[in-house]
Amino acid sequence: MRALRLTAWGEPPAWCEVERPVPRGAEVLVRVEATGLCHSDLHVVGAAPGVLPYRLPFTLGHEIAGIVEALGPDADGPDADGLDTDGLAAGDRVVVYGPWGCDSCGRCASGRANYCDRRESLAWHGAGLGRDGGMAEYVLVPSARHLAPTGDLAAGQAAPLSDAGLTSYHAVAGMRPALGEGTTAVVIGVGGLGHLAIQILRATTAGRVFAVDVREEALALAHRCGAEFGTLLRDDTARVLRARTAGSGADAVLDFVGSSTSLTLATGVLRPGGELAVVGSGGGHLTVRKPGALPPGLRLSLPFWGTRPELADVISLARSGAIHVETEPFPLSAAQEAFDRLRGGRVRGRAVLVPD
Repeated sequence: MRALRLTAWGEPPAWCEVERPVPRGAEVLVRVEATGLCHSDLHVVGAAPGVLPYRLPFTLGHEIAGIVEALGPDADGPDADGLDTDGLAAGDRVVVYGPWGCDSCGRCASGRANYCDRRESLAWHGAGLGRDGGMAEYVLVPSARHLAPTGDLAAGQAAPLSDAGLTSYHAVAGMRPALGEGTTAVVIGVGGLGHLAIQILRATTAGRVFAVDVREEALALAHRCGAEFGTLLRDDTARVLRARTAGSGADAVLDFVGSSTSLTLATGVLRPGGELAVVGSGGGHLTVRKPGALPPGLRLSLPFWGTRPELADVISLARSGAIHVETEPFPLSAAQEAFDRLRGGRVRGRAVLVPD
């Protein structure tokens, strides 16, 4: 089968002919129906030698939805996290839970492989991240516990939920207790993750949602997703947002950019005792000093992906119609074009690769 693989650091990914995998032991073979394209893929492709622990070559793509093609003889086993995968059968429609850990520590056993205790010692972080991913006709998944059923949810909707939806949900979940009636959350960056975060905030909290971006079309998307107010990023944006909260500031900020500019805005608009989740990897930094410039009582989180039970929650939200992924589809053969468009900031919502 053809697969888009990273074969050398600093070089563009290349189309290669590889053997179709055969599942052994607890492995499951999934026929890929859709693969989301993420800024993390750009970071992987653009990484210099030695930055990432991954061993080359490997197939790219970590947001994967598809159909179970075949199961190894030991594929059905008990799940310590309480999510049943017994009875998984060929023909079932699934999404792949992307972060793969050591599969032996307590966190992996409880469905929290995103925070695997041995993550720093592994040569992979998941499908398409050191292990073969979904930019191919098939993907081999090490265990059925890395699969979540999607039912009648379209594959193009399901695939981005495994990262864009799950990461956003995990970030919101950490600040949900602070977002009751009369509160305000600000989403900075209305891209593949941010537009889903707005919908998740609306579906799971009682707070108002404001949005900030540098693009008018992104603000239009934010309004379609349920944001009460949106504004372009300017020198006076913090003042404008504070005015919308009667001067008190936001109770929570989710920064999906993570640049110095976005972090300055985030801390500038946050009220004392507020919650800040830095999700984006834009290279910015905060100086933590007490006393200092940060709001007193600030609670900071650095969410990474999400848990397997949370993925089931996200799928349920999508199947109920509470969240919808804005997608721009590309045939798998046009993956290089999709990479270029994403790199240039010209993708609407989430780019999704589908088989030709």
